[in-house]
Amino acid sequence: MLKKKILSKTAEKIEGLPMFETLDKIQKLERQGENIIHFEIGDPDFNTPRHITKALYDSLKKGETHYTNSMGLYDLRVAISETIAAAKGFTPSVDQVLVTPGANIIINFVIRCAVNPGEEVLIPDPGFSTYSSVVKFCGAVPIGIPLKEENKFRMNPNDIKRAITSKTRLIIINSPNNPTGSLIAPKEMDEIYAIAEKNGIYLLSDEIYSRMVYGDTKFYSPSINDFCKNRTIILDGFSKSFAMTGWRLGMAIGPKEIIEKMGLLAQITYSSVPVFIQRAGIAALKGNQSETTRMTKIYKKRRDLLVDGLNEIPGISCLKNEGAFYVFPNITKTGMTSKQFTDFLLDKAKVAILSGTDFGKYGEGYVRLSYANSIKNIEEAVERIKKVFKN
Repeated sequence: MLKKKILSKTAEKIEGLPMFETLDKIQKLERQGENIIHFEIGDPDFNTPRHITKALYDSLKKGETHYTNSMGLYDLRVAISETIAAAKGFTPSVDQVLVTPGANIIINFVIRCAVNPGEEVLIPDPGFSTYSSVVKFCGAVPIGIPLKEENKFRMNPNDIKRAITSKTRLIIINSPNNPTGSLIAPKEMDEIYAIAEKNGIYLLSDEIYSRMVYGDTKFYSPSINDFCKNRTIILDGFSKSFAMTGWRLGMAIGPKEIIEKMGLLAQITYSSVPVFIQRAGIAALKGNQSETTRMTKIYKKRRDLLVDGLNEIPGISCLKNEGAFYVFPNITKTGMTSKQFTDFLLDKAKVAILSGTDFGKYGEGYVRLSYANSIKNIEEAVERIKKVFKN
């Protein structure tokens, strides 16, 4: 008699991670030969500046292909410290800096080091979907703080106060914000820090878009309040501002005790970031910044073109974001849900965007478009959208 075969099962918490069905549908349509204009992914369409790429080549020529310190290359950590000093006015010690393979893993490390299972993490809603996913994966509880259009999608300190409980251990803020492009004002930022300090809570400030701010508006970090010595942890990276998404290079700056614990996780997770990638990071921070400045100016032109175009379409209204490269238009007057609207544009206009609900329940009634795309494609996409609504 044959024995019954017992099938292996994946862990339940893995099964709970979200799937983005829209992305699969987009890829299927392209395989069928459809011409899709992409606004769904936040991946810069610029090449990495040449001096950064050259630094990697030079490192490889020197044979820098072996292990290094799990905390990161000392020279890069010094460069990060000096960059913080120039941008924010304080100089963190090298012991406060951790280099990581991309910025996403920092979210995981901070939650694992600061939050116990069953405790609560306050996150922006709508917000980067990884926040909620990682919180749940770590056995903690995500509490969404609504980002309201009437407040220009900025996180309101009063909403944070009302959400604080005895179980709250971490507040995550993201300014400029993904998906809305909103920028938290200095007064509001200081109020949020004061709430964290009063309640003995860590504050994770996701500043991945901090170099991408438009006009006269200035980026403001909560780290000004404690120099990352007590409770503020900065998450930053090279992907967006330097067009280095595929390089996977991030950095965390925070209190020594939590950075040390995160360094232990680094040892058992990925050992170390490749030296040649880190040499490129040094070149990005210390080299010529003109290309980064040029990219930001082009993004601003694209933003203005896209926002003006969307506001000409009946049923759609769109605020002009202050940072990042996303717009978050209100589509409630079309009579469609966010998911219906997303599917409608993909099916009828062959324009790929993301539903606001991909970023939290308070994203209903909105959609996200990334203008990391050419002016030509933006103009074409707006015309396609206008046409399908006219018909």
